[in-house]
Amino acid sequence: MARQLTAHDALGAHARDELGISSTLSARPVQAALTSAATFAVGAALPLATALVSPPAAAVTVVTATSLAFLVGLGAVGAKTGGAPVGRAALRVAFWARWQWR
Repeated sequence: MARQLTAHDALGAHARDELGISSTLSARPVQAALTSAATFAVGAALPLATALVSPPAAAVTVVTATSLAFLVGLGAVGAKTGGAPVGRAALRVAFWARWQWR
């Protein structure tokens, strides 16, 4: 059976049967780019909206705190969507976000 599967296209048979790579599961770079742009825009709109409604004297503190909360929330949503542990993902995002503000 292995000879029959690999007789015509050994590399294609290996990619399909062993690695699960097929033409229906190929990458879609335009879709990935548009999705990335949309999520970036939504992620940037949340702190921007907070900055617009917060009092000017407390804007830096309010935007910093809510940005961290939004990052943790989005990390949790991403983990839930991907089937990863939500708590660990949220803590990881909070940890790395904290180091970016130093």
